[in-house]
Amino acid sequence: SINAEYMGIQEALARLLDTRNHPVLIHCNKGKHRTGALVGCLRKLQGWSLTSIFDEYNRFAGNKGRVMDQQFIELFDPDVKYNPMFLPSWFKPELITRSHCGPHT
Repeated sequence: SINAEYMGIQEALARLLDTRNHPVLIHCNKGKHRTGALVGCLRKLQGWSLTSIFDEYNRFAGNKGRVMDQQFIELFDPDVKYNPMFLPSWFKPELITRSHCGPHT
């Protein structure tokens, strides 16, 4: 279901934003659809434009890309909680303008 996929992406993003879980390997059965959707949502969380997100998605998905993955990324509004003490250096919370992300207590 869409709700389960949404919750799964949120959980995966929370794990990615915690350096205690690093190093991390992101993969799925073929490395295109679920991986692409997760990385696309991560890029959105990082403040990337949808144009840049979809460009990266399409470069790696090739002719196997799916419009529904791009729609999921576009509509995804993460409510990801993270511990600021363990954020990776590549994540800059100040670049997030639209999401509801924030430190958890």
